[in-house]
Amino acid sequence: MSTATKHSDPDSIRRLLAAKTWAFVGLTDTPYRTVYQMAAFLQRNGVRIVPVNPRAESVLGEQGYTDLEGIPFAVDVVGIYRRSEFVAPHVDEAIRISADGVWMPLDVVDEDAAARALDAGLTVVMDHCPKIEWPAYGRR
Repeated sequence: MSTATKHSDPDSIRRLLAAKTWAFVGLTDTPYRTVYQMAAFLQRNGVRIVPVNPRAESVLGEQGYTDLEGIPFAVDVVGIYRRSEFVAPHVDEAIRISADGVWMPLDVVDEDAAARALDAGLTVVMDHCPKIEWPAYGRR
């Protein structure tokens, strides 16, 4: 069993999907991108979304920030919508801002970064899609 499978258990998925504020690393105003679709889906389901991208672009009516540390309020979950090789610095930043958890979408896996997050007390879900998991584990 991979670490991704081991720690992306139903309780972890349920805990992160119940969170009220998600920062989406890589979110821009490009509707055909997966990150945009996931942010829009969660927003429609009552989650506050926070765009994080180098241009601090506002997306879906929410102010954008250049990095996680620039967000002036607490973030529950950091959704990291970047390729696996670019995940680690964002996980480390999620640890520094004391996020409750990190979520990496389908096909995004970084076992070392996930282990650091777990060691720091964060909930980790990796290689899963929020929209796919929502019917079983989302808010009721």
